[in-house]
Amino acid sequence: MSLRKTIKHLPSISIPQSSSLSFLRFSSSLSILSAKDPSSDPDPDPYSLLKQDPIDTCLSIWVKSFSSPPTATFPNLTGFVSKFDLWVLAYQRSCAHVTGTFPPRNAIHFQTLHSLLSLQNAVVHGHRFKWHNKTNQLIRSPYDKPSTSLISKRKLQAMLQSPDPCFQDRVVQEVLLMVLEPIFEPRFSSKSHAFRPGRSPHTVIRTIRSNFAGYLWFLKGDLSELLENVDADVIMGCVQKVVKDKKVLNLIKSGLNVRVRKRLKTDDGGGGGDLKTKRNKKRKATKKKILKENEPKPDPYWLRTFFDFAPEEAAKVPSYGYCGILSPLLANVCLNELDQAMEGKIIKFFRPSKHDSIWKDTIDDGCHNPSWPEFVPSSGREKTRKMDYIRYGGYFLIGIRGPREDAVQIRKEIIEFCESEFGIRLDNSKVEIEHISRGIQFLDHIICRRVIHPTLRYTASGGNIVSQKGVGTLLSVTASLQQCIRQFRRLQFVKGDKDPEPLPCTPMLYSSQAHTNSQMNKFLETMADWYRYADNRKKVVGFCAYVIRSSLAKLYAARYRLKSRAKVYGIASRDLSRPLRESSNNSAPEYSDLLRMGLVDAIERVQFSRMSLIPSCDYTPFPRNWVPDHEQLLHEYIRLQDPKFFCNLHRAIKREGLSLPQDEISGIVWDYKTLGIWRYRDNSGKETREGSE
Repeated sequence: MSLRKTIKHLPSISIPQSSSLSFLRFSSSLSILSAKDPSSDPDPDPYSLLKQDPIDTCLSIWVKSFSSPPTATFPNLTGFVSKFDLWVLAYQRSCAHVTGTFPPRNAIHFQTLHSLLSLQNAVVHGHRFKWHNKTNQLIRSPYDKPSTSLISKRKLQAMLQSPDPCFQDRVVQEVLLMVLEPIFEPRFSSKSHAFRPGRSPHTVIRTIRSNFAGYLWFLKGDLSELLENVDADVIMGCVQKVVKDKKVLNLIKSGLNVRVRKRLKTDDGGGGGDLKTKRNKKRKATKKKILKENEPKPDPYWLRTFFDFAPEEAAKVPSYGYCGILSPLLANVCLNELDQAMEGKIIKFFRPSKHDSIWKDTIDDGCHNPSWPEFVPSSGREKTRKMDYIRYGGYFLIGIRGPREDAVQIRKEIIEFCESEFGIRLDNSKVEIEHISRGIQFLDHIICRRVIHPTLRYTASGGNIVSQKGVGTLLSVTASLQQCIRQFRRLQFVKGDKDPEPLPCTPMLYSSQAHTNSQMNKFLETMADWYRYADNRKKVVGFCAYVIRSSLAKLYAARYRLKSRAKVYGIASRDLSRPLRESSNNSAPEYSDLLRMGLVDAIERVQFSRMSLIPSCDYTPFPRNWVPDHEQLLHEYIRLQDPKFFCNLHRAIKREGLSLPQDEISGIVWDYKTLGIWRYRDNSGKETREGSE
């Protein structure tokens, strides 16, 4: 009898109703186990996957990218994304962003590592990961409480409509940033300075001071529209030129194609609903926020104030879909096409002239005096035609040495390029043409020139020092005082425009004098460092110090009931370093006694109370072909890893008849091992015999 007929003729087994549920569960578990692949392993231990240092993995990506040719592509990045060590480092960096503290690796809980492994598998080995999926989060923020009860429909709807990013999205963005940033960095142009390691607005200002002397016409372009709204196909087309990994590309594309919901601002018009909204806003504003346990404190007042001083070019940060911190890198990848096109135009535009004082032969001649690159001596009517370009974020600056018609032609070519490559239409107001004599504002600094008559001293052929009166133009980079006044007025530190009047610093009303002075000192130090390379650094920092000192004096006059700033200065001195107290509280102990007992903090003096205390402008020469320190270190490391370099170095030393220190040391060691002891004894014996004779 066959097996099928035997099973058919078996007697039926009646299952009791009480045990039917358990039988169904058992059968379902059997079906799940039978559906699984028998060759698949169970979930591995997360600790067994932590095999190497993630910093070494990141370093290997940087070295591989910088050692490869510029036209190389990367077809397999999934191997780097699959490394669990990078995911742990991404989780640590995400926690540092949320909590303000970087958790050590050995302090991460096992359950967190298991959730992180599930997130990695969803991204790499499957298609289960979705951006901004708040209903099914594989890993949660350290501050998110585990949900033990059902969420109401209203809270669920508010959570889904909230534009706040998910914590797991931040972790995935960190992993992609650690893998993609070293790949694109060596392919970026040296003319780009925004959202890149080792570069800042200071490098832009120093480059302008060093390389933009002698230009007459300037083009100031505004491509901020590209940072806010751009077609995803344009970005993906630029990324696909280097990255060929389909999983990474699909992950980026899925984050770009999703539209982020933004909060709509309600108009403050008349009506009952608007009045109710105003009351709710007022209640929320007056309600004090109590920080949770282990919740990081908000940024201090001085840091928030300095961030509000950010110039327009540095304040706009790109944001594409749910890409988050990956958006600045994608914006640079997209705008790198413009940078490469402008570098080609710079070479084509160059036309040297023998009658000019600079750039007579080649484009790399540079200035006649590297220690004073801002000065350009006067030349004849015929000048060398040259162009230079620099970009920070969505804003660029082009300097042209030539007639205005060349500037108009360059603007036309840039508008056509942006329309064909990026799909955005720019009008002439977005790319303005300005002459150097009018002054060009860029990063809250004004670029202008002035005619000077310096005395040039040089040594003649006979050894005599010759002094000659010269004439030329000097490039001046000064801080915009009007823009500084506007920022102070926007932050309610001053009122008025031409003759600004300081206002009391009301946010520090309930802080002590020591805490208030220390906060404002940090702000002044940061402002002095921001205007470090401005020609009028003393003037603008002195104005900032005057505004802050007067604002604090008015605040202390209101707090301690002294009625005027003059009385505050009379008691606390010009730098507000002496203690103030209310006149009605005469029974309070002296400040010196409280300070000696450690009950109060020491009061710092407000910095830059005198012009002599303000540092001068930093005129340190900036190299013409400047490279950040980390890139120089990478190039040196790659060169030292090449065995051909050591072979060529060894041949050069042998050719010159030089000896290596290693060869001398090895010879001494070898002589000591073979003949050193006997030779030493013979020499000592001879010396003793000669001494006795």
